[in-house]
Amino acid sequence: MIKLFGIPFKNPIFIASGVFGFGLDFKEVSNKVGALFTKGITLKPRPGNPPPRIVETAAGLINWVGLENPGVDIFCRDILPKVKKLKCRVFVNVAGFSINDFEKIVEKLADRIDGLEINVSCPNVKEGGVLFGQDPKIAAQVTGAVRKRTRLPVIVKLTPNFCDPLLIGKACIDAGADGLSLINTVFGQAYNAHTGERIISGGLSGPAIKPFALFCVNRVSVLGVPVIGIGGIETVADVREFLSAGASAVAIGSALLRDPYLPIRIIRELKVVSNISKNEKL
Repeated sequence: MIKLFGIPFKNPIFIASGVFGFGLDFKEVSNKVGALFTKGITLKPRPGNPPPRIVETAAGLINWVGLENPGVDIFCRDILPKVKKLKCRVFVNVAGFSINDFEKIVEKLADRIDGLEINVSCPNVKEGGVLFGQDPKIAAQVTGAVRKRTRLPVIVKLTPNFCDPLLIGKACIDAGADGLSLINTVFGQAYNAHTGERIISGGLSGPAIKPFALFCVNRVSVLGVPVIGIGGIETVADVREFLSAGASAVAIGSALLRDPYLPIRIIRELKVVSNISKNEKL
């Protein structure tokens, strides 16, 4: 068991946002992990992007899903009551296209969950498409606006794209964030080698980004808040690397698309490793 943000979690293995829906299709897995980060919730319903949405790469995948979700009203009415019955901590990933979006979503969620993961990797429509998470001032404004509207733990999910996560992370913490999660996907593209046609332009995830994710986690670990490490986690060894880099817990992402039961195995193996370490010390 670990304690973060003043609340206990039964283990440091979490499920990352975007790959496991709302945790309801594999309840036996959701009930075993320390926390579930839901798929991103926006103010209004979004149908998502047209296919192809996912393209496999040599060491991961590129996705271009487009934040498909039912919107916060339907989520609160029809889905949240079911999610709250899961035996794990539930953090809702909040995705907005303006600061006002974030404010309204958080107000609608109220205090009915365990915490919030604020996704500052979405296009800021009012600022000409600049990502919230690439600008310390804007990231801080989003965080501050959310902080004023909730008593829940606020985790900010950082982008690694064309910015220093240490600068963004510090700005968010100064504005009231309780913790950070990183990294989000890395920009990537794939082309048809025969026709030259671009197949997809989106976010790269999987083992290919793990070394960079470890670097980023270690870089922000000096800020003194809980850090949730994300990026290419597939084994107990990966988990231990992230914890060594300064993460307080980890969230498994794209690996779940191949093996949705992976967290159960990692939790079991992590307990074995921990028991061996304790016995060796004795």
